[in-house]
Amino acid sequence: MGTSFSERPLGGLCLVLAGCLWAVTAQAQEMAGKPAANDGTNATYWMQNSVEYKANTEALYALARIRLNQAIADQSWTAAMEQGPGYEKKPVAVILDVDETVLDNSLYQAWIVENGQHYSSKTWAPFVHTETSRAIPGSLDFINYAHARGVAVFYVSNRKAPEEAPTRNNLTKLGYPIGDQDDRVLLRGEKEDWGSDKGTRRAVVAENYRIALLIGDNLGDFLDGVDVSPAERQKLFQDNAAHWGRDWIMLPNPSYGSWEGASFGFNWGAPGEEKRQMKFDKMDDWKPAN
Repeated sequence: MGTSFSERPLGGLCLVLAGCLWAVTAQAQEMAGKPAANDGTNATYWMQNSVEYKANTEALYALARIRLNQAIADQSWTAAMEQGPGYEKKPVAVILDVDETVLDNSLYQAWIVENGQHYSSKTWAPFVHTETSRAIPGSLDFINYAHARGVAVFYVSNRKAPEEAPTRNNLTKLGYPIGDQDDRVLLRGEKEDWGSDKGTRRAVVAENYRIALLIGDNLGDFLDGVDVSPAERQKLFQDNAAHWGRDWIMLPNPSYGSWEGASFGFNWGAPGEEKRQMKFDKMDDWKPAN
């Protein structure tokens, strides 16, 4: 029979405790300076570095070019629910979101991941003012093609009004046409009724143009009222099935969006562990047989 723990000499106990303490200390030293676990690591790396992401966006913008040509030829074609009567004779326009649709902000997302941070207007605004966002693959070729065909290009973004100058500068530096006469960059808060829902801004464009395509990376780039439960979002998706891939083009964005907020009831201030648990609770998982 071996000696029970309670029967061991005190010196032996001290050695055991000392060994445990050394192991914990060694592990802490080993972990110091190493990357911390972060929910956004794979998504950010994928968007910034994978050829699969680039192939997706290039393919979707190639599809957008095909759909644009079809829309130009068909005067009854419109992508906007806000389009009023008599739109058939109006000049053609396309509406694109900006972030993760036209401009790649993975530099900011990588900073969040690497520093254990989260989105905040206090850090986002300074990033926007650096004017260092990159071009989403395929977007510049498509927009220049639309512009060359005489199509008006509008950028409807939930960047805030004070960020318009650096946003316009960033787009211009990358070669995107932003319009010389009328305002083609429509940001949240520029006017009193321009909130986070984009319908009022689409309506402004629809007053003078036939909107051929909507292009974005978030359900809210196509519809208002998307901050609802996952089941209600699924219904919105299904109810608008005829639009997807035709006049509504959705780009992939696994880093952030209303899809994530829906998983935890849009309680963005909840602790990270709590939000992660709510995501786990909503996922369907395989249950292997015992």
